[in-house]
Amino acid sequence: MPIDAALALAAEPRPGEICWTPKDVQLYHLGIGAGVPAIDPDELRYTLESRLHVLPSFATVAGSGAPGVISGLSLPGIEVDLAKVLHGGQSLTIHRPIPTAGTATTLGRIAAVHDKGKAAVLVLRTEVADADGPLWTGDSQIFVRGEGGWGGDRGPSTRLEPPAGEPDRVVERPTREDQALLYRLSGDYNPLHADPEFAKLAGFDRPILHGLCTYGITLKAVVDTLLDGDVARVRAYRTRFAGIVHPGETLRIRMWREEGRVRAEVSAVERDDAPVLADTVVEHA
Repeated sequence: MPIDAALALAAEPRPGEICWTPKDVQLYHLGIGAGVPAIDPDELRYTLESRLHVLPSFATVAGSGAPGVISGLSLPGIEVDLAKVLHGGQSLTIHRPIPTAGTATTLGRIAAVHDKGKAAVLVLRTEVADADGPLWTGDSQIFVRGEGGWGGDRGPSTRLEPPAGEPDRVVERPTREDQALLYRLSGDYNPLHADPEFAKLAGFDRPILHGLCTYGITLKAVVDTLLDGDVARVRAYRTRFAGIVHPGETLRIRMWREEGRVRAEVSAVERDDAPVLADTVVEHA
């Protein structure tokens, strides 16, 4: 079996170092659709270096593109075909606001391996700290088709009860036809999002948008709409990737206020509200 669960879980954490600059932050923000309208003061906080703040989901690309996703597939005990890999979910815990430039150390490891029968799910954990202490912890849930069935633990369910009542806010966010090509410049060069032939090998009729791009677009919508534009209020953010997005489609983001958190659901408008993100929670101060 290409996944050796015991070896993967027993492996020592892999240390690394990452660094980023305001240019990296600005590129990421542009890659998730910031800067429209270009002279809007609220958007300039994402695009202009003199006003720059950092959306916490930048943590998913800081320094290396997709820590815990593609890089994690080379950890001991893990040997899989990239065409069988899908990003199943993502969570972030933000220990303090991310600076606009920095250097940090990382520790990456396999935190869990679950047997879902027809697939395996890897939980790839990345812990990041700088000279002042912990910055963030990220968990990527990686779905590997065809690698389950060895009799391992199925793991906990990540499904939540649907939010109660009508959403407090509903916004729509268009994506560009070249959205994936722009977003991948932040470092996630998985060919699934750019190469039509590779996308067909993976079972899609054309390249699809990075799930983490939709993840960033959604967090920005929540921050701008319900958190007064204050990125420092975000404490944690998690989601389950429930469906694909084709670049050029419009995202419909439904938001519910709850005590200390915002629940969200995201769908693709042009495909009759096909689910895109589910079980989405932004915890905030």
